[in-house]
Amino acid sequence: MKLVYDVNERPPFRKNLIYAFQQVLAIMAATLLVPVLVNSGSGTAYMSQPAALCGAGFGTLFYLFVTKRMSPVFLGSSFAFISPLIGATAFGYLGIFLGALFAGMVYVVIAAFVRVTGTGWVRRLIPLVVIGPTVALIGLSLCGSAISNLQNGPEGYSLISIALGLFAFIVTVWASVKGSRALKMIPFIIGILASYIVALVLTLVGNATGIVSLQIIDLTVFNNMKLFQMPQFIFAGIASEGASKLGGISGVLNLFMLFAPVAFVTLAEHIADHKNLSSIINRDLIVEPGLHRTLLGDGVGSIIGAFFGGCPNTTYGECVGCVAITGDASVSTVFITAVYCILLSFFGPFIAFVNSVPACITGGVCIALYGFIAVSGLKLLQPVDLGDNRNLFVVASVLVTGIGGLTLNLGPITISPIATALILGIVVNALFNKRSD
Repeated sequence: MKLVYDVNERPPFRKNLIYAFQQVLAIMAATLLVPVLVNSGSGTAYMSQPAALCGAGFGTLFYLFVTKRMSPVFLGSSFAFISPLIGATAFGYLGIFLGALFAGMVYVVIAAFVRVTGTGWVRRLIPLVVIGPTVALIGLSLCGSAISNLQNGPEGYSLISIALGLFAFIVTVWASVKGSRALKMIPFIIGILASYIVALVLTLVGNATGIVSLQIIDLTVFNNMKLFQMPQFIFAGIASEGASKLGGISGVLNLFMLFAPVAFVTLAEHIADHKNLSSIINRDLIVEPGLHRTLLGDGVGSIIGAFFGGCPNTTYGECVGCVAITGDASVSTVFITAVYCILLSFFGPFIAFVNSVPACITGGVCIALYGFIAVSGLKLLQPVDLGDNRNLFVVASVLVTGIGGLTLNLGPITISPIATALILGIVVNALFNKRSD
């Protein structure tokens, strides 16, 4: 695609501040949701939303440094580690950090292996006929989340929420397609803010009349709000709690078994996201800056992120979708986004505002974000001859098993549908299709 700003180009500073804030809004919901889900699942309060946001910012800064500012990727809280994190809370703050450390070290070890062996084997193992449908699957697998949010109202399923979410989607599309050049660069800000204003009006009417279905925004999140607040950092918890809950070497081994296998699974998504972004920015990130650098940045970035917020990080499809829709691939935008996350994690009103954004609005905007991820994967298949059954069956194996939700439960290890689909695609391609794309 034709980029408005290439990777090494810098938008004007004032405009860049706005573009970066848009990226913050795009990645915010998912980054803040992980700590909530972990606390809910474990019945504890170890995880902190502001701390996770701060950790994502620092992790992203390290990633940009290691990749020589060549890859416009944001690292945010990984949903793949929610279950291990819930289990790790039994081992205290130190257990949470050690689990993330093990996950990050898996990436570091693989990065060292790739540095020695090169990336040729990656291309042979995962050609376009495999990676294309896998990238599409990443977007399609998120559709359920978008629609679930879209339908989520104050009393459950709500036509009002659906209408509001679709309004957010339509406004976002209008800004991207019909808006001025300036509006085309910030369609998500326009979509979110326009629909938020409508939701606020409905909520005020609902509060005044007692109609619960109109009370779209939970205004109670602004109660007892502080202007500035210190996040509940994991390193501070480790300092106060120590290793009292770790349980010695057996606890360490349990944490390794919880986290390390999941890191191997998320490796597939790492490669898929970078291949997808490569097709958007018209340069192969697997070659330059190199898969070894992106893996190292992701792995150590996860460790850094967990040191602050506890959550291992991962490359965010929302960031990739934002690059695709706006045409802004500037690394400087991602850099400012990371700085925003660090600073805003201390700013109470912003955290409260983000938590007040109705799920239906997030779902509506994500129709565009997740849709672009899926379409980007399908575009990767353009050079592939789908008239050849050898290619057709590879694509079919990935899409059907992935969309169908096939998981592999191997004792303590659960291989996600995306990773399962990718593995099957690799096997089918290796068995029946010896040619490279």
